[in-house]
Order: sequence, then structure tokens, then C-alpha cells
Amino acid sequence: MQKLLTRGGVVLALLASSLVVGAPASAKGIMDDPPTDKVVIDLVAMAGSGCRPGTADVAVSPDNTAFTTIYSDYLVQAGPGIPVTDGRRNCQLNVLVHAPAGYTFAIVKVDYRGYGLLNRGAIASTRANYYFQGMSQSTFSNHAIPAPLDDNWMVTDEVPIASVVWHPCGELRNLNMNTELRLSRGSSSGTSFLTMDSTDGSIQTMYHLAWQPCP
Repeated sequence: MQKLLTRGGVVLALLASSLVVGAPASAKGIMDDPPTDKVVIDLVAMAGSGCRPGTADVAVSPDNTAFTTIYSDYLVQAGPGIPVTDGRRNCQLNVLVHAPAGYTFAIVKVDYRGYGLLNRGAIASTRANYYFQGMSQSTFSNHAIPAPLDDNWMVTDEVPIASVVWHPCGELRNLNMNTELRLSRGSSSGTSFLTMDSTDGSIQTMYHLAWQPCP
């Protein structure tokens, strides 16, 4: 399913698709409110041309309904005199979410955000996936970012409840999150760029969580 969001006269794409497929989860067991005990998340490792050491971080929301990733140097660009290699950047984050005892969680929606200055004719896209350590790697979701654009952009992946993958109860399994930005000149003549960050740090990638008690 595809939704369109218009901001500042520019049409931005919000694409809803499944990131991961696993054993069906019971919607009846999902909690209306998350556990109140503090959730701790550790950034174990980062790698990739879009997140050099020290340029990414993670944080849990105060209400335990989501966690965010923040990038400070995740940018692709394309145009006259710019190497083609500058049009692709990727980031691999490995995090460990410490769930409160007796609870498990799943990711049910992800909002990817950034800023873009795309000339008409430029071709831009983002793709992403995530999976728990020891489980099958999920298929990448791919999203086109329409040009022209001079505004914030956002794409959303939503996972149907019957297809979410729950963190194994009582185990410590790292969560691997992979993202990628791509940009090419296409038929444009000027310089374009696309980021997975913002200059003031207000734009974040957000992973929305669902919770349920362990059996």
C-alpha cells in the first residue's frame, strides 16, 4: 500500500510494506500499554560509509513505545564533478535491547526520515531491513524518494501483526538494522543531495515497538 504526503508543495512517498516475516503472532496477547520498567538499549557496533564511528546513536522513548536512531553524517550527493561513489551510503547498526523481565517485544513500524534537495530528474531511493541475531535475514524494503524535493522526507514500513517477529523470551539477541541511501543524477543537471539526518538533530529514524507478556 502506498500513501502520499504533501509537505511544502512537494509530494513525499510513504510506503507501507512488511520488513520481516515470521511465525504468526497473537494480536490478543499484545499489550495496550508497554511495561513501565525501564528499557535499556545498547549500541553494540556500527559500520558502514553512512555511520562512521561516533556519528550515530540510539535512545529509547520515555514511554517505552519506540526507540530512535540518530545520524549526524549520513549523506549522499550527485552532480557535476561529484564521484559516482558519493551517491551510495549504507549503515549497519547492531543493538541490544534489554526488555523488562517477563516481557517480549517486536517491531511493528519504522519511520525513516531525512532531508533532501533533489533537482528534477534526479533518482533517489532508500532501502532497509532488520532482523534478530540467529534468525533469517529479512528482505530489504525499497522506497523511491520523488524529485524535485527541497524539504524533509519520510518513508514508513508497517508490519502486519500476523507477520511480526517477536524477540525470543528470556534470551539476549542482538538486533541488526541495515539502511542504505542511493542517489544518481539521472536527467538532472545540477547538484542534488539526500540525508538520513538533519542539521538540528530533530529528525530521527523511529522503530515502533509492540509488547506482550512471555508465556
